[in-house]
Amino acid sequence: MKKRNNILDQITFRAFRKKDFPEILKLWQLCGMGGEERGDTAETILKCNSHGGYFVVLECTSQKIIIGTSWMTWDGRRIYLHHFCIHPEYRGKGFGKLLGHECLRFIAKKGAQVKLEVHKNNQIAKKIYEKLGFFAFTDYDIYMIREVKKISP
Repeated sequence: MKKRNNILDQITFRAFRKKDFPEILKLWQLCGMGGEERGDTAETILKCNSHGGYFVVLECTSQKIIIGTSWMTWDGRRIYLHHFCIHPEYRGKGFGKLLGHECLRFIAKKGAQVKLEVHKNNQIAKKIYEKLGFFAFTDYDIYMIREVKKISP
């Protein structure tokens, strides 16, 4: 009897390595996500990880390519989930759910709350997050400054 080739046998979750960053940056660009212009650098990832965060890489070991990422930062109170993406060629196969479960395992070990942001038009991601147990606040707006300029006294 021939053993069935199962894609789940060909993937692994692992921690970010600095040498991964060029491939990850290409994945993010392919997925329409952040990049170096937003301060998303290998050094920033390593700094966040050293402060209790975790950047998980979903790798297809048979093809030696990164097919997903999730960046979890820690502020001492809660985990913020960022840059959660799956390579477009691997979508619709359950990898988003698997990556989400891997994130929730890390978060449960921390004993923390988790928060994320998702674009209002990203219906696929919203469905995944809701299946994982996330819910949307409807009474909050999000404000941010990407680059704080020097303020005169």
